[in-house]
Amino acid sequence: MKLLTGQNHTQAEFFIQQAAKIAQKATCERSKCGCVIVKDGEIIGQGFNSPPQHLESQRRCHCDKEQYHRKVTDKTCCIHAEQRAILDALKFASDKLIGSDLYFIRLDPEGKPAKSGNPYCTICSKMALEVGIKTFNLWHPEGIVAYDTEEYNILSYQYQGEK
Repeated sequence: MKLLTGQNHTQAEFFIQQAAKIAQKATCERSKCGCVIVKDGEIIGQGFNSPPQHLESQRRCHCDKEQYHRKVTDKTCCIHAEQRAILDALKFASDKLIGSDLYFIRLDPEGKPAKSGNPYCTICSKMALEVGIKTFNLWHPEGIVAYDTEEYNILSYQYQGEK
């Protein structure tokens, strides 16, 4: 984990802002999230959270999540912003994914960027690790932090809630 400073911070801030613009397209009723994947200063993938193929028939926001079997580990109905960005990059720039950087942001209820908590999504951390994304960047209270994706995955599995 590395707190970004100087030019690295300035560049990361730009991409966090781009992810925030994309997050405004999200149709999730709980939370609006956005993500961009960058290689050599170029956005190669982008995504926001929304039901699969934006199908309203797939929306389960108000279902009792306790009704799902214990093997159903992801109780959300939306494709995560990170997943959609990875799929986008796989479609249009798969040769650039290895060594790329992922930037993620969640919007607050007023539509402004919100600071992230600790890493916790093992679904997205595993996908990012599998496709060769180098860093997972989040905006924390102390600034923008770049996590090595392997470290991010480990921390996601260690998540115990926010303190």
